[in-house]
Amino acid sequence: MVNAPGFDAERDRQQQAKLVADTKILQKVNAVHRDAFMLKYPGQVQHCLRLTMERLQAGLDKRDSCDVADPDTWRMSTQELRDLAQTAQLLDTILKGF
Repeated sequence: MVNAPGFDAERDRQQQAKLVADTKILQKVNAVHRDAFMLKYPGQVQHCLRLTMERLQAGLDKRDSCDVADPDTWRMSTQELRDLAQTAQLLDTILKGF
């Protein structure tokens, strides 16, 4: 087989070998990051659930001129409260999966 003018087979082989080596290194690094993520993920979900519940509790606080019978005086809208409650439920479901 005749190579094209200016083609350096040895240089091409070295570049290919370097790409393969780089790919192997990236796979190892990615595996380490995946493992670290899997170890930290349950704690992160728990942290998000705690923050969501704190925000929901703050929204349900009816002190200081909040009339329980009048949603217009509440700290959060009913939609915001619903969204936080649904988020808390979903995060709790995810957390229970661990």
